[in-house]
Amino acid sequence: MSLKGQRTTTSSLDWNDFRSLIAKLERDEEFKFCLLISIGVFTGLRISDLLQLRFNQFDNDILTVLEQKTRKTRRIKINPDLKEIVDRIKTRMVVTNADQYIFLNRYGSKPIDKSYVNVKLKEIVKKYDINIDGNVSSHMFRKTLGNRVLRLNNYSNESVILLMELFGHSSPSITKRYLGLREREIHDVYDSLRL
Repeated sequence: MSLKGQRTTTSSLDWNDFRSLIAKLERDEEFKFCLLISIGVFTGLRISDLLQLRFNQFDNDILTVLEQKTRKTRRIKINPDLKEIVDRIKTRMVVTNADQYIFLNRYGSKPIDKSYVNVKLKEIVKKYDINIDGNVSSHMFRKTLGNRVLRLNNYSNESVILLMELFGHSSPSITKRYLGLREREIHDVYDSLRL
């Protein structure tokens, strides 16, 4: 986590790299991380909320989450691609107790912790030769979602407002800084200066 006012250097995954990574993780039976990355990118949840998830929180196409940071309940629409991934992996994991944490530690009693996730993500990025321009951490899930939404909407102000609400930020400027958009805009100004 960065200090207030400091720019974080965690980057996002390229969308094609994300899709390829999910397929490779499933192929290699890395089910926990296939789900963690998929759910993280498709929902934009913070890692603290992702790690607390249980399969019984998925009710058809809605995921209900009590956010750790804000203490607010969120109802998140699950898109068909994510639903298919969750259902398929749940079957392959042979889940018999939907009340258990999805991301159990090796002792089977508690969820894995954030530091383990970040170490494992670095290993995964290296193993699968994924190009990341910055630090590898769980923040890349939210940033991947944010950058995908921005690109699909031509970096519109409306998409920044939607992402601000989705991420729970208090202002569009925070969202822009979080996604590195402001810096990109400033660079574009310099590039536009021509003789």
